[in-house]
Amino acid sequence: MGHLILRRIWISYLLVLREQKMTIGSTGDIALRLCTAAEIKFYFSRFVATSYLSPNKNCNMTTWNPGCEPGWACRVGLDDPIDLRNSKDMPTRTSSCHSCCAGFFCPHGLTCMIPCPLGSYCPLAELNKATSMCDPYRYHLPPGYGNHTCGGADSWADIRSSWEVFCPAGSYCPSTTKKIPCSDGHYCRTGSISEKKCFKLTSCDLNTATQNLHLHGGFLIAALTTLLIIIYNCSGHVLVIRERRNAKSREAAARSVRRTAQAHERGKATGDVVKKHAPGLQKSLSRTFSCQKAAIQPEEIIVLGQTRSEPDKGIGFSHVSQQKSYIADKTKKKGSGSPTQNKQELGDDFSLESGKNHAPEGRHMHTNSQIFKYVYGKIEREKALQLENKNLTFSGIIKMATGIEIATRPMIEVSFEDLTLTLKGKNKHLLRSVTGKIMPGRISAVMGPSGAGKTTFLNALAGKATGCKRTGIILINGMNDSIHSYKKLVGFVPQDDIVHGNLTVEENFLFSAKCRLLSGMPKADKVLIIERVIDSLGLHYVRDSLVGTVENRGISGGQRKRVNVGLEMVMEPSLLILDEPTSGLDSSSSQLLLRALRREALEGVNICTVVHQPSYSLFKMFDDLILLARGGLTVYHGPVKEVEDYFAGLGVIVPDRVNPPDHFIDVMEGTVPS
Repeated sequence: MGHLILRRIWISYLLVLREQKMTIGSTGDIALRLCTAAEIKFYFSRFVATSYLSPNKNCNMTTWNPGCEPGWACRVGLDDPIDLRNSKDMPTRTSSCHSCCAGFFCPHGLTCMIPCPLGSYCPLAELNKATSMCDPYRYHLPPGYGNHTCGGADSWADIRSSWEVFCPAGSYCPSTTKKIPCSDGHYCRTGSISEKKCFKLTSCDLNTATQNLHLHGGFLIAALTTLLIIIYNCSGHVLVIRERRNAKSREAAARSVRRTAQAHERGKATGDVVKKHAPGLQKSLSRTFSCQKAAIQPEEIIVLGQTRSEPDKGIGFSHVSQQKSYIADKTKKKGSGSPTQNKQELGDDFSLESGKNHAPEGRHMHTNSQIFKYVYGKIEREKALQLENKNLTFSGIIKMATGIEIATRPMIEVSFEDLTLTLKGKNKHLLRSVTGKIMPGRISAVMGPSGAGKTTFLNALAGKATGCKRTGIILINGMNDSIHSYKKLVGFVPQDDIVHGNLTVEENFLFSAKCRLLSGMPKADKVLIIERVIDSLGLHYVRDSLVGTVENRGISGGQRKRVNVGLEMVMEPSLLILDEPTSGLDSSSSQLLLRALRREALEGVNICTVVHQPSYSLFKMFDDLILLARGGLTVYHGPVKEVEDYFAGLGVIVPDRVNPPDHFIDVMEGTVPS
């Protein structure tokens, strides 16, 4: 810091010497009058500690020479060595005191000179006999010194306390001793070292510090301001119009897809009716035509002396019956295939399929109409597939034929052995020797009373446990890897809201998709993911509503909770961890959320969630149960359908009309006798 200040001092010093056409050799002792680094540090320290200079080696109560007065300075002895870089020791200056040179300032209480910085104007002062002050500065001549005259500046600080040192407005100062008035067409503000040219549509007079705006320039600025206000006010309308257009395109695409689906269902129903009644119709027609053939006798026709029988008309009907039989046989063959073959034929005939024969690929779509038709067609096809195979599990889908297109994701299996978490500094166990695993394609529920370590367990699996000492191992797909290596495949839904309250539901999903999905993914595929999440969570009625904040009311609390879950579902994770996603939701909303999670599990997602007091129907929707007792002890870890038999083997029988998980927790807490 001292070297930097010293360097700037020398630069200013050399500029002053060049302007005054002086050299160190000609002046003799100017270098001996310059302040050292210690004196400069002493001067500027007053701006931090006090507003005045403290007594020092050269100016104190016992030693006060003329150089201590403002605008004056002294030099060191000719034989005394001086080091301007010395920032520790202040030299003795008591010899040859006289007025401060132009371009320098000599503070009150110091006996050395400091160069004025650029942007300052520090000429020699002149005595104002009327006020007895040294103009343009604000110090008086000291009494008792007959030969004392006005010198240079006495201080330099901020513009408020030392405005007289700065180059005045209307002029510019290329050096600290030269002041030039501003020319026509230019303006100079306070402290300018050069004049600046006026902008267009303005004019500048001589010695001016500001620009004068022309009338047409004022009109232009007013017009631009008005235009900006109009753009600001209309931007909201433009966004609303754009959203309305997107909504219309979305509704038109949905209507088109529904009409196509209804036509397909009608065609399928007609085919089923024909297939059902074709055998009976064939037998009836065959019996009727055979009776008519027996009743009709052939007539002999003489043609050129030859006799032959006239063809029977029943032959024509027999031909028709053969056609009917062929159609019936074809229908039987078509309906006698496996469910996979039927689904393939359904996919080939179903115009909603996003295959190469009916719709372009997602990356080749550009208009909203094309994108929405592709998206809703895909969703309707998935719904039809789910309706046919609604009772299948993930393992059942894997065993099905490859003709049915089921989207699967990278598998993540998490196993843990002797997982123990201890609070640092208190030796308190939050989890104790928890062992087990959560598997892909299954929904695991973590339940237990308060203080059982349910949230801590989820945080440990997600790698978010802080302030704890962890022992035991966590394996990812059988390998001792960190869960952070799979962070792009892991979704975590905390208890608190993570939504943006000033965005709509759809905008929240779109923002999450753009940030977390692959940048190279086509827009149509991103829209498909968003629409699929909105549809599965039942949020299509509030898709254009603001989520809301504390100040501004938005969607309901249950819908807000589902939006939190949807933000993680949009990224299409392979491992989804949820901390109390059903808390605060009614039974209907909870089941809707669990059905959406069930659909994710069918794609191979490993789902683990903490649940509080689920209903019996909701409890049966889970695959596995991890039941923790107070202190982080494992009570049960296994399939949900076997938990009642397990506790029954221990003598814990669930009474009638009592929810099993609630009864088990009451038994663990001791509120109900076992």
